Amino acid sequence: MIPRVESLLDRLEAVLPASPPATDWEAHAWCWRRRNNHGYLHAVAHPQHVRLSDLQGVDRQKAVLDRNTRQFLQGLPANNVLLTGARGTGKSSLIKALLAEYADTGLRLLEVDKSELVDLPDIAEQLEGRPERFILFCDDLSFEADDPAYKALKVALDGSIAGANDNMLIYATSNRRHLMPEFMADNLESDEIRPGETVEEKVALSERFGLWLSFYAFDQDEYLAIVRHWLRSFGIERFTSQARREALQWALGRGSRSGRVAWQFARDWAGQKGLRG
Repeated sequence: MIPRVESLLDRLEAVLPASPPATDWEAHAWCWRRRNNHGYLHAVAHPQHVRLSDLQGVDRQKAVLDRNTRQFLQGLPANNVLLTGARGTGKSSLIKALLAEYADTGLRLLEVDKSELVDLPDIAEQLEGRPERFILFCDDLSFEADDPAYKALKVALDGSIAGANDNMLIYATSNRRHLMPEFMADNLESDEIRPGETVEEKVALSERFGLWLSFYAFDQDEYLAIVRHWLRSFGIERFTSQARREALQWALGRGSRSGRVAWQFARDWAGQKGLRG
């Protein structure tokens, strides 16, 4: 009987879903993943290393976010933060840079995809009681009408009967200030008895973030200053007229003068110089 029972157990183990892996609390960063309808914290072995000093042209936004994060780390009142504005201006990089700056003092970063925001109660339950301080990072947020993730995030910010974890904040980035599409029809007459309430619903989520930080496209001088900074980081001290001209052409071809475009040009330029050598 024992061999037959063992054979049956082997078959059952092959069919039954595997349990999610145990959380590696020694890690500094995680991504929330799902396996067989169970969510778990997947440790990031090599988090992207960005320094606060590398982020140029956003000094005011950097100072506010850094101050809010230091308040959070010291157990003082701090706000959830929404970073909005032009693409490539450092919104996501600024949040990632906080981890490199404050990991040694207990800061941890947990990235949650928009589609997984419905799991926020489960995430909060796993983090509750931990000594670390967690920033839940939601990148490039935008929602459509009736999106279940929209309601889940709204409740997680301050709408639940249960109080928020004191060791968890939400930092989110978006190209939209109000996170949901707005239409001209919202401002026109409609069959709805109270159309103003529909508009209010669309701005309700963003207003639940205690801090708003806006990011704007860089002008030419700011863009070139960022290019020079990244070239120096790659060991190129001289910013020649040729490099300046090609940096401007690079931005023109991309249709954007942003920090991301400046970084991409500097990598390309430094790589070419290395090949010529």
